[in-house]
Amino acid sequence: MPEKFDPEKAENFEDMEKQFAVVAVEHLMTYWSILEKVKGSQLRLTKMDDEIYEDFKANFPEFDPAATIDEDAMKSKAGKEKWRNWMNQYEKKINDYNFGTIIRSNPKFEYDKDTTIFGWRMQFYAIEIARNRAGLNDWIYEKAQQKGSS
Repeated sequence: MPEKFDPEKAENFEDMEKQFAVVAVEHLMTYWSILEKVKGSQLRLTKMDDEIYEDFKANFPEFDPAATIDEDAMKSKAGKEKWRNWMNQYEKKINDYNFGTIIRSNPKFEYDKDTTIFGWRMQFYAIEIARNRAGLNDWIYEKAQQKGSS
């Protein structure tokens, strides 16, 4: 019988990292494509958007959806613990809640190597739901519509 998997002792397998990167990039491309077709302020990312949004605001009152994410604070020991505790309540409610994904550091920017950070799916949902509710992603739709009509 194989021994229990210990992520602390796991090796980094290059092929697994490449597969993760492919999935993460597919996710961001899909999301961007949706934002080009539907205003973010009219978009629902999950069946639980309202609950996630209210819970996120209550637990992260300092989060400003229009501001650049402070990656150092988010990934500090205290930040990781706060996020992990918050995210874990969604373990049985949101598929792939703890799957790695790519998050734009600021809603004014497109996805680019200098404007993105690695995060977890629940962080993505919380941040993007807050941005969408504030209308901060509507520019993506408007830009795509202008490009299509010119």
